[in-house]
Amino acid sequence: MVQLAKVPILGNDIIHVGYNIHDHLVETIIKHCPSSTYVICNDTNLSKVPYYQQLVLEFKASLPEGSRLLTYVVKPGETSKSRETKAQLEDYLLVEGCTRDTVMVAIGGGVIGDMIGFVASTFMRGVRVVQVPTSLLAMVDSSIGGKTAIDTPLGKNFIGAFWQPKFVLVDIKWLETLAKREFINGMAEVIKTACIWNADEFTRLESNASLFLNVVNGAKNVKVTNQLTNEIDEISNTDIEAMLDHTYKLVLESIKVKAEVVSSDERESSLRNLLNFGHSIGHAYEAILTPQALHGECVSIGMVKEAELSRYFGILSPTQVARLSKILVAYGLPVSPDEKWFKELTLHKKTPLDILLKKMSIDKKNEGSKKKVVILESIGKCYGDSAQFVSDEDLRFILTDETLVYPFKDIPADQQKVVIPPGSKSISNRALILAALGEGQCKIKNLLHSDDTKHMLTAVHELKGATISWEDNGETVVVEGHGGSTLSACADPLYLGNAGTASRFLTSLAALVNSTPSQKYIVLTGNARMQQRPIAPLVDSLRANGTKIEYLNNEGSLPIKVYTDSVFKGGRIELAATVSSQYVSSILMCAPYAEEPVTLALVGGKPISKLYVDMTIKMMEKFGINVETSTTEPYTYYIPKGHYINPSEYVIESDASSATYPLAFAAMTGTTVTVPNIGFESLQGDARFARDVLKPMGCKITQTATSTTVSGPPVGTLKPLKHVDMEPMTDAFLTACVVAAISHDSDPNSANTTTIEGIANQRVKECNRILAMATELAKFGVKTTELPDGIQVHGLNSIKDLKVPSDSSGPVGVCTYDDHRVAMSFSLLAGMVNSQNERDEVATPVRILERHCTGKTWPGWWDVLHSELGAKLDGAEPLECTSKKNSKKSVVIIGMRAAGKTTISKWCASALGYKLVDLDELFEQQHNNQSVKQFVVENGWEKFREEETRIFKEVIQNYGDDGYVFSTGGGIVESAESRKALKDFASSGGYVLHLHRDIEETIVFLQSDPSRPAYVEEIREVWNRREGWYKECSNFSFFAPHCSAETEFQALRRSFSKYIATITGVREIEIPSGRSAFVCLTFDDLTEQTENLTPICYGCEAVEVRVDHLANYSADFVSKQLSILRKATDSIPIIFTVRTKKQGGNFPDEEFKTLRELYDIALKNGVEFLDLELTLPTDIQYEVINKRGNTKIIGSHHDFQGLYSWDDAEWENRFNQALTLDVDVVKFVGTAVNFEDNLRLEHFRDTHKNKPLIAVNMTSKGSISRVLNNVLTPVTSDLLPNSAAPGQLTVAQINKMYTSMGGIEPKELFVVGKPIGHSRSPILHNTGYEILGLPHKFDKFETESAQLVKEKLLDGNKNFGGAAVTIPLKLDIMQYMDELTDAAKIIGAVNTVIPLGNKKFKGDNTDWLGIRNALINNGVPEYVGHTAGLVIGAGGTSRAALYALHSLGCKKIFIINRTTSKLKPLIESLPSEFNIIGIESTKSIEEIKEHVGVAVSCVPADKPLDDELLSKLERFLVKGAHAAFVPTLLEAAYKPSVTPVMTISQDKYQWHVVPGSQMLVHQGVAQFEKWTGFKAPFKAIFDAVTKE
Repeated sequence: MVQLAKVPILGNDIIHVGYNIHDHLVETIIKHCPSSTYVICNDTNLSKVPYYQQLVLEFKASLPEGSRLLTYVVKPGETSKSRETKAQLEDYLLVEGCTRDTVMVAIGGGVIGDMIGFVASTFMRGVRVVQVPTSLLAMVDSSIGGKTAIDTPLGKNFIGAFWQPKFVLVDIKWLETLAKREFINGMAEVIKTACIWNADEFTRLESNASLFLNVVNGAKNVKVTNQLTNEIDEISNTDIEAMLDHTYKLVLESIKVKAEVVSSDERESSLRNLLNFGHSIGHAYEAILTPQALHGECVSIGMVKEAELSRYFGILSPTQVARLSKILVAYGLPVSPDEKWFKELTLHKKTPLDILLKKMSIDKKNEGSKKKVVILESIGKCYGDSAQFVSDEDLRFILTDETLVYPFKDIPADQQKVVIPPGSKSISNRALILAALGEGQCKIKNLLHSDDTKHMLTAVHELKGATISWEDNGETVVVEGHGGSTLSACADPLYLGNAGTASRFLTSLAALVNSTPSQKYIVLTGNARMQQRPIAPLVDSLRANGTKIEYLNNEGSLPIKVYTDSVFKGGRIELAATVSSQYVSSILMCAPYAEEPVTLALVGGKPISKLYVDMTIKMMEKFGINVETSTTEPYTYYIPKGHYINPSEYVIESDASSATYPLAFAAMTGTTVTVPNIGFESLQGDARFARDVLKPMGCKITQTATSTTVSGPPVGTLKPLKHVDMEPMTDAFLTACVVAAISHDSDPNSANTTTIEGIANQRVKECNRILAMATELAKFGVKTTELPDGIQVHGLNSIKDLKVPSDSSGPVGVCTYDDHRVAMSFSLLAGMVNSQNERDEVATPVRILERHCTGKTWPGWWDVLHSELGAKLDGAEPLECTSKKNSKKSVVIIGMRAAGKTTISKWCASALGYKLVDLDELFEQQHNNQSVKQFVVENGWEKFREEETRIFKEVIQNYGDDGYVFSTGGGIVESAESRKALKDFASSGGYVLHLHRDIEETIVFLQSDPSRPAYVEEIREVWNRREGWYKECSNFSFFAPHCSAETEFQALRRSFSKYIATITGVREIEIPSGRSAFVCLTFDDLTEQTENLTPICYGCEAVEVRVDHLANYSADFVSKQLSILRKATDSIPIIFTVRTKKQGGNFPDEEFKTLRELYDIALKNGVEFLDLELTLPTDIQYEVINKRGNTKIIGSHHDFQGLYSWDDAEWENRFNQALTLDVDVVKFVGTAVNFEDNLRLEHFRDTHKNKPLIAVNMTSKGSISRVLNNVLTPVTSDLLPNSAAPGQLTVAQINKMYTSMGGIEPKELFVVGKPIGHSRSPILHNTGYEILGLPHKFDKFETESAQLVKEKLLDGNKNFGGAAVTIPLKLDIMQYMDELTDAAKIIGAVNTVIPLGNKKFKGDNTDWLGIRNALINNGVPEYVGHTAGLVIGAGGTSRAALYALHSLGCKKIFIINRTTSKLKPLIESLPSEFNIIGIESTKSIEEIKEHVGVAVSCVPADKPLDDELLSKLERFLVKGAHAAFVPTLLEAAYKPSVTPVMTISQDKYQWHVVPGSQMLVHQGVAQFEKWTGFKAPFKAIFDAVTKE
């Protein structure tokens, strides 16, 4: 056990640190803080902890006579740190008679400590407080120093005081129950403290990281009995004693530092702000990412960014930054906001640069607008004794991954610099392998600290190959080799990023690894690019030599599985080495440990990069193994058996490839650069670059055995290099290319050409480097020619000819392809652009993308370019790639033949305004109109699939972002390459939609389809094979049931149009803001319920599918249910719910695999809402949240057992959890035991308004809560077999109860005008009122006088609720309106009067909505921008028709009328953007090229059509034949039911016609919804209005 330690602060030993010191804690408080009243304050979560309960009981038992103990419990979470909670506690203290001798005891984390400390500082003008921190963060940070505060809506900790506690009593035992993420969160402050003040402690933390993470990750949830309440609680439990010594030391050492700093600077005037290292930037991230990200996680990212800033200034070494980053990762903390796991945790929130800088400007360290940041000098030491001023320019650079390189204008011609590049990657990785296999200690100096070597060090550690430690503050790595004897298989895959060297070297090393009792293989894997890079020749050689290796994904690339129970035999090994010399080095280094001496023969032609092989052999010699080169057989080596003996010290040369960049900088800018540790004796081929490339181009070179100096010629005078073989230095060819780009000579025939050869292997590096250079040089205006073995660069005649990379939309970025060498090369060329312009001329910088990729070999390159070489750099918000700027992601439709792809694709194109391409038709066009069937007969299926894949990849490449719908053949998923292309498109944000229908219907259809080649096998077998592929390749899914009638067909079209608009974001899913409801379906199968579904949904804004009630959970069945529901209810928003048994449903609690599949079905089907239970495992919750797309998430929690009162912390915790998950709506369902439970619920509702909240109580006693709930109240229906929960009411019941409570005021509404005897409006509205339980009454008020309407209704009826205005009052009534809607103004008439209160009224016109909604309800898309509209007639209704067609997006609207003279004044009176064209002659119609797809007839229906008008109409009706949807005409007159216009349109020209009764009902429904705020029961109203 550990000793009790006392740490002085401000001259007093008041900080006590120990383990299990509850007795000391009680004794210290009572003995040193005598009082009549002790008040223990904590949150409800801590009340569940047995150690807390023990402490309270012990405290009570130890109280001296005359003293009392009060306990005050607050709700958990940051929301409790408020003015309200502070006031409540102060009121409690006053009521309890607390006086100035009161001692407050704050037991908890930072929230409790901050708030209770602040209460103590102000209550009775200050009482004593004792801090008992229970979280790691509070122990090492917030409890020490006397800073107290509460939050306000405007920011955290803005109101508070410095109030020093009497004691800070730190008991490590509290950490046993700290949640894993909170534990790791606290480590950020621990690491920060060591980083700024205590280098030895930092080193100790490094060596104990794996112990810490193993223990913390092993935490388990346990059930415990509460000693105070006898309830069973569940808490987290960590085995602290397994790392007690480490935990005790890390807490104690952090406290010592903070105490020392606070003692020197209590009020944070200078020194104390060093404790804010990582916080200036970290707080900015936290402000954006809260509550998803924790404080420590953001500080961790902030520390890395601020350390990079220190490195950027040339103050902190790259090694120190690497150490900091490595230790944070080792303790489970994020080091970048872009880490995949952290992005998922923070729900892919964006952190825009301007917002980060704005948040940073609100920092207590700042001075006015000047930002201050703590700068690190080395691990354990800060630069200066307080934070330093930094510019926004430097911060922008650090905070982004996109770099702006300004012209190299201000660099003096006589500038001379010395640059030391990092250690060679090639030598570093070889040294690590050799030292790990060797025996004894080896101190490796100048090791490259990069992604590659980090992966190699991690692998050596994981494989237990050697013991690794650090000296010289991390600058020297100490490898204690074990001679290969301890190499052991590890269970976790070894992730190697894009580290080609590490992956090749470790593949051979894996052949030497020993199995363990539980592990017989190791897996090597990498990032996406690494999984494309070749490794086959090496694997083939090792396999042939006895090592068993499997490819786990793509043949010939990582990931691979190497079996450790096979052996590395040795003997003769043949290896193809024409692709990479790393294969050769890999086998060479491991060969001494084979069972027999190795003869390594390189076959297949001249090996590539032989200098690297020579490097390996020379290094092996340094470690005691001599390789002999054959004198009789070319490219053959003899390696004896043996063991490496580690030299005591090995110094890594600087990386010669990296050295080419500063040397080329000198060449291009006419300055001088010296690299002091690379000369002609270097092991590396790239050391020749200065001599063989730069010298012939005109540079002065001075090279000694160990140094190289380059002086460039005057700027603009570099000469092209006629030919250079760069095979010995292939990695340097990229640098040569950018130098060649600005090289020219006086020979008019040379085209300034530099020819580089010998670099074929560069096509299979981090990217295809030859292609990358050609592509990106072209952006600068530099031409190139690719060669089989190299590249020609045709230099520009003048540097002034260099262009800023741009396209038609403006400057674009230089892509780096995640390749460090591409990025560093172009950083040089970027600075030469505009470098010769006048000094005061404003120059556009060049943008380099993905600057962090240089971390692979030179993390500090940009720092050297800026701080050493003098380049001006800046950072910038990432540009949306030009291709994505106005991108409309295309839709690819896949599915079996006969699934309806052709029809649905047309609907899709129409609904989105996209262009349609049928890929089978495109195939036939590209093959001389030969049908697919003929092609297959002549060439076979395999050839067809190849061509199909090629075409698909081409169209996606060229048009994937351009708004197309691609209809594919059913078998596109048969090809693995096509499947990959489909998945890639989906993952890039494209829409791959799987269209499917009942397989039995499909089979019947296909057996009778002669137009396509016959299936070679049974259709069902084809379906069984393809079904999984369709699901795997698609990110969306739509079930299209068979339609047997035109009405069904149109309903399906409307359903699909809304679906596609929803998933693409064209149609936004709105969460109701006012009173609203959703009905909970409890059927097991909707197939037989289609007639009832519409009336069941009356009055509801959404419908809930209780999937746990369904008959089965298969994807097809569930998708079919959703499709049936959409079609039957005209796509009312769906709430997809799977309620588990634990939460009161039917779904098995632990069936997580099926649950995941069901959520996937929901999201693919684009449901509007998904109910996500807050009790589910967090990995499922985050998976759903991160994949939600446009679906809104309802975070739900149900207390069916009635365990929790509404003032219980359970609800507060769940609400905070919902906020952290960033759900869109919170749904809480409690159980009412008595009426008071409803009052408690309403208090909870009133104090939780930052998210839409559904909160109701079950049982009949909770009915009132359902009435008072505002948003999306769950309701039932009399047509359901049973309600989904006890106490559910119907919409009508809720409205009646709400009315009886005064919530809905009964209103009187009227239709006004004359004659109105036959008006259907009263029937329409009263039917709706009755069904929804509304108390209103609709009547007739017949008059020709608008004045009378004003006197009797507007002014004279105090219950007036609105009026439907008909002839002759539509114009006259306008004078009495206080407001007019845009529709009323433009149409020039009012048909709807809406009371605004205070005797004010708004005039509206819903005729246009009647027209628009009737058309949409009959299959016209909501947007028809690709087609024209037609209006027949120029009377009053025509204005509403024109307004409606414009709202649908008609690009032109034609209008015809019997009297053509009326057209011009009508057109002129309407906005010009309506684009209305009056047609005066029949002849002019022939010249119209547009398709007319939608028309409205506004002519009197009781007379025959004028002959000329009829002639014009018929010519327009012909133009509907090619519309992208069924051409549709609406008849505005509703009597007679069939008019002459309807007859000719339908019978002669096959237009779909919509009778006027539908317009009448739709406009009335629009009025109903405007007056009542309720969704109208449309079908019932329509039936009532039209039944006569």
